[in-house]
Amino acid sequence: MYWKRSLWILWPANFLIAAGMSLIIPFLPLYIEKLGVSNIQSVEHWTGWIFSAQFITSFLFQPLWGSLADRYGRKVMLIRSAIGMGTVTALMGLVTGPEQLLVLRLINGLFSGFISMSISLQASVTPDKDAGRSLGTLQTGQIVGTLIGPLIGGFLSEIFGFEGVFFVTGGLILIAGMVVMFFIKEDVAVKKERSIKKKNEWRALKPLFPVFIAAAITQLAMMSIQPIITLYTRTIYHGSHLTLVVGLISAVTGIANLIGSPILGRIGDRYGQRKVLIFSLLMAALAFLPQVLATDVKALLAGRFLLGLFIGGMIPSLNVLVKKLAPPNLQATAFGISSSARFLGNLFGPLLGTFVAASYNIKDIFYITMIFLLINMVSIVRNKKLELALRNHKKAS
Repeated sequence: MYWKRSLWILWPANFLIAAGMSLIIPFLPLYIEKLGVSNIQSVEHWTGWIFSAQFITSFLFQPLWGSLADRYGRKVMLIRSAIGMGTVTALMGLVTGPEQLLVLRLINGLFSGFISMSISLQASVTPDKDAGRSLGTLQTGQIVGTLIGPLIGGFLSEIFGFEGVFFVTGGLILIAGMVVMFFIKEDVAVKKERSIKKKNEWRALKPLFPVFIAAAITQLAMMSIQPIITLYTRTIYHGSHLTLVVGLISAVTGIANLIGSPILGRIGDRYGQRKVLIFSLLMAALAFLPQVLATDVKALLAGRFLLGLFIGGMIPSLNVLVKKLAPPNLQATAFGISSSARFLGNLFGPLLGTFVAASYNIKDIFYITMIFLLINMVSIVRNKKLELALRNHKKAS
């Protein structure tokens, strides 16, 4: 089956992209210091802006790239993204000041969209009955790359220096583009036969609005705690090796993602993605209880693992719902909007977490995130248009 062949090609490509994008995380503040920023507060300021810059432009441009993919094909958008990001990332190793690095990160976000387009491409060639399994498995490529990337980055920075890591990262991203260029086939002629966007076509995306909101809330739930996880861990853990414990707490969520994505993806194929999404939203909300009530690291680890497990279940369900409910000639656009919604969650999650922690109590962010997840769950339960659209799709298929 072609969808299986496509999956085996796109999985390593997604791994390379995700690993490449996360390689710089361990040494970014140190690289900024090397660029001449000596004051610790200035280093923190520049690190925050430089890290977030890519999310801002990614959020703005994802729907555009999705729209162009509907017109010219997803493969060409994957190649565009890989060449652009690979080149810009390599140039980051040549900068002489933090301002230049900030500009390049903004440009890098403009070229992003590789992973969302790979999901869209895989969805387009996968039968509905295997979509959850297929997209859940593809998601693990990104998760593994994100988990291993910082470790590889720290190792490579010791061998090649900070600048060398940017060159290696750019090379990995370009290799991912070449993998797609030579091994992925797409019927571009069909993709070019796109009808004019009529109002009734865009109305067909309305049932997906709760899905887009869920995509943003999913990332917000993952990222809202990230900036304060070290501070929160310190309130319940008073032993040595704090950084090691914090690293383990961060990693366990990604490991749980890795387990949850394919398993809950398969369950979604059997029982329906809407049901799995509702269940995952509820369980992800409840997963914050052992975290906020934790009196030791074990309870916090258990809560973070459960959160990662059910967040991992949401992602393939969200992707399959986009595949099923978006009109064929707007499917890549819908995936672009969904990706943009996730970048929005990535952007505002840390801001929400730090604002609430600074203004109120550090534990309040756990309760607020729970409320967001539960409201989102209720909105999907009560959304009759989404349920009706799924029934109509099932009848048509």
